[in-house]
Amino acid sequence: MTIERTLFTPDHEAFRDSFRRFMDKEIAPFHDDWEAQGYVDRALWNKAGENGFLCMSLPEEHGGAGADLLYSVIQFEELWARGFTGVGFGLHSEIVAPYILHYGTEAQKKNYLPKLASGEMVGAIAMSEPGAGSDLQAVRTAALKQPDGSWRLSGSKTFITNGWHADLVIVVAKTDPEGGAKGTSLFLVERGMPGFEKGQRLKKLGLKAQDTSELFFNDVHLPPDALLGGQAQENRGFVCLMEQLPWERLQIAISAVAASQAAIDHTVAYVKDRKVFGQPVGAYQNTRYTLAELQTEVQVAQVFVDKCIELLMQQKLDTATASMAKYWTTDLQCKVMDECVQLHGGYGFMWEYPVTRAYADARVQRIYGGTNEIMKEVITRAMGLPGR
Repeated sequence: MTIERTLFTPDHEAFRDSFRRFMDKEIAPFHDDWEAQGYVDRALWNKAGENGFLCMSLPEEHGGAGADLLYSVIQFEELWARGFTGVGFGLHSEIVAPYILHYGTEAQKKNYLPKLASGEMVGAIAMSEPGAGSDLQAVRTAALKQPDGSWRLSGSKTFITNGWHADLVIVVAKTDPEGGAKGTSLFLVERGMPGFEKGQRLKKLGLKAQDTSELFFNDVHLPPDALLGGQAQENRGFVCLMEQLPWERLQIAISAVAASQAAIDHTVAYVKDRKVFGQPVGAYQNTRYTLAELQTEVQVAQVFVDKCIELLMQQKLDTATASMAKYWTTDLQCKVMDECVQLHGGYGFMWEYPVTRAYADARVQRIYGGTNEIMKEVITRAMGLPGR
């Protein structure tokens, strides 16, 4: 019934099986408890590193496997299809590590990348602030350069994924007060640096096992080599962020489609067994037509996202197309979850049902990575339409 996907080789599918076994052993038995406590056990990171599941796309010289990005795509798909949304491997491996790989100095790469790949360090990136989400021009966290080339970092960040566990945080800070968004730089801040403090773990609607926290930088003294990329990257933080956006937004789209298909599969199984007025819920025309519409739209989304993945692998995926994928698939994800909860009836409101958790987890997908309203702004600008 579905269009055959042609992205993956037998080696990729063998990896998928291996990662599924890892999830069955190291994640599935514990994820409910992690949701209750609000974070994944730190030991999971070490186990993932030992099994080679972190930073797989890094070159071997930096501790990775030198694997293509399709291995990471498989991880995104499998984790979201199973509802294991507390596991922050994606941000660690395919956002934090690539920033260091692409923009870091050789010394920074040598120091940090092997530790990220092994799980010795957990990585996070700190952009959002209490008064600044998608608007980098409004960032108030500032780094003041000292006469000796060191920096003084002050400010606060919020909604930081992996923030509570983080051993290494890439911090977006203003280094040129007059430069707007283009006056920002990226800094490498380590756990334990004086003045770097972690706030409370934030309680969220969904993603309950994912540690999300506030971070505070109280006049943190940073050595000159804490500036990502060194002096050559000073005031180039905005450029770096923009260059990485297509892959970051596509990651969200990949997750959205995988979660949507899983919700449909759960719902199909449920409506076949659940009876109302003497017949299965799946026998009613409304149920069948609703699921037919959802499956069609998710199939369309899968084909589009797969094409975007192909473009990414060819280094041809532009920001506007990635923004289309991010906004459209996450809007669809929320629509699918809402309809699937409805088809579950009262049980769709019970936390022990996968579709209920998927419903709660879906909502933030339209917000982080740039809100879907921002995605539409990006698209219209690429179309040449005038804006503010």
